[in-house]
Amino acid sequence: MGAPKRRIFKIRETLMSQNCLVCDRIQSIKDDNNPYFVAELETGYVVLGDYQFFEGYTLFLSKIHAKELHELDSEFRKQFVWEMSITAEAVFKAFHPKKLNYELLGNTDEHIHWHIFPRHENDPLPNRTVWNIDKEIRNAESAKPSREKLQKLKEKLKNIFNNNKI
Repeated sequence: MGAPKRRIFKIRETLMSQNCLVCDRIQSIKDDNNPYFVAELETGYVVLGDYQFFEGYTLFLSKIHAKELHELDSEFRKQFVWEMSITAEAVFKAFHPKKLNYELLGNTDEHIHWHIFPRHENDPLPNRTVWNIDKEIRNAESAKPSREKLQKLKEKLKNIFNNNKI
């Protein structure tokens, strides 16, 4: 699949919120202080999830603080959804899951961000949503990657982006 056409979007800092966990994470990327950061795309940031119960769990964070997709400018929205699909393709190629799950919720963090969950053969509930697995299991300390593991996961995903394998 070819690379998307590059468009220029004017993204103002004022579109970020001071009381938003996602905006805080984006700021930590800008400050070069987010160990989960993988790649910057035109409309968002690719980061690995804090917990890797689903190996390769990735998020795509919008550069614009908005609660709903329809709040985004039409051209930005199209590019954002396209880049989410490119991110999902990279996750698929890097981690070789049986299936991918995509979710855009925002019930807890009201900042548009996609969850991309690779579902693998060893998945404990392959026919259910990830949220059916108890949070204490999904977010257990054992699911948090070590620095070394995190670096390996990031390298796998970065390799797909950097070598134009999508």
